[in-house]
Amino acid sequence: MRMMNEFEAQVLSDLSVLKSQMNGLLGDGGGRLVELERRMDRHEQNWQRAKGFLAAMSVVFAVVEVAVEAWHRH
Repeated sequence: MRMMNEFEAQVLSDLSVLKSQMNGLLGDGGGRLVELERRMDRHEQNWQRAKGFLAAMSVVFAVVEVAVEAWHRH
């Protein structure tokens, strides 16, 4: 069996580091990418709620405006 040269040892070392970094990103179902995905989903859900709230408020203000206009006409 032959010994590894310096280049091969460096490649194996770099691959080990890469494997460790990929494991940190992907993890076993709980890596950083999964957490980022969850945060993006929560952000999107909050954004949708805010848009719905603003739409409802615009309807309320329109109804109030129509009621005030009707009241002033009488």
